[in-house]
Amino acid sequence: MFKRLIYIILLLPVACIEPYQVEVPEGEQLLTVEGMITSGPGPHVITLTRSATYGSDFQGLIRPVTQATVVVRDDQGKITFLTESNDARGSYFTPASFSAEVGKSYTLYIQTSEGKLYSSFPERVESVPALTKVGVRTVTIDQPGGGNPKSGIQLIAEVNDPADQNNYYYWRNGTSVYILETRPDLFTPRPSDANPSRDPQPKACCAVCYKTEATNNQSLFLAIDDNFNGLTTQVPVGFIEDDGLRFVNKFRVDVRQLGITQEAYRFLRLVKQQAEISGSVFDPPPANIRGNMISLDNPDEKVLGYFIAAGESTHRIYVDKDDLTFKQNKAIIPDDCLTVPGTTVDPPADWRP
Repeated sequence: MFKRLIYIILLLPVACIEPYQVEVPEGEQLLTVEGMITSGPGPHVITLTRSATYGSDFQGLIRPVTQATVVVRDDQGKITFLTESNDARGSYFTPASFSAEVGKSYTLYIQTSEGKLYSSFPERVESVPALTKVGVRTVTIDQPGGGNPKSGIQLIAEVNDPADQNNYYYWRNGTSVYILETRPDLFTPRPSDANPSRDPQPKACCAVCYKTEATNNQSLFLAIDDNFNGLTTQVPVGFIEDDGLRFVNKFRVDVRQLGITQEAYRFLRLVKQQAEISGSVFDPPPANIRGNMISLDNPDEKVLGYFIAAGESTHRIYVDKDDLTFKQNKAIIPDDCLTVPGTTVDPPADWRP
């Protein structure tokens, strides 16, 4: 018996295992539509991308859809063509003079460079009450393990909800501008053979600039007026993180209050819920949420995203550094502030803090 076992053991190293080839089908590339038109001033943007699903060699890769024909048609038959940006491929802009009209319905049509046709369902532009007051509140977020907490300002809107209709709200941050302070006196060039010195070489300009940036929310801020119909209430509508630069001096942001349809609200609420999944074993698996876009060539083709048409009211606020009850340590940029993208030494023409 022992000799037989030794014989089997000696044979094992020369045994051959034939690999099993698994054929994984190529994942389909799904068209994703993101963007909106509103009753506010243009231009408005629609962004088209394709993302590969599980099984593709390019899984997770997002590709802009370029050279498409993109138009918006209202319920009166008027057509508006969108133009692709040269700087942001896959982003299509309406003319600056275009604004959606409250009460009208709009449909988005897309023809790709391959000739594929897509359409949204008609989306009605709902009215929205005027946004007349926005306040700020400092928020701190403790970090695991302790240390300096993250912080920022929470935007609080006062909503005067009308009693004669059911309203669905969506809030977004518009463009922000703030005074950026840097330290050109601390500028030190990178050492090289031509310049081996590691000593600072101060620049004559510039220490103060005005920086323009998009401060998008990391979460979706939505509300339905079931609990405050016809009342005045305060609602959190945004959050802007303190990065050690934004709130050193003056900060300005435009808060956009949008009136959306019930269908758009339901779509955005599902997106918000999926984005906030904690990741436990009891959570539902992530899924592609169907929006209001369809393929006109293939009804079975999945198209992601949602074309939103909305009424808009915008309110501009200025935040002073003293409005914050907790501030991050001032970040140091040892260079001319004009080297930071999006800056200028001159204030915007409408800068009136």
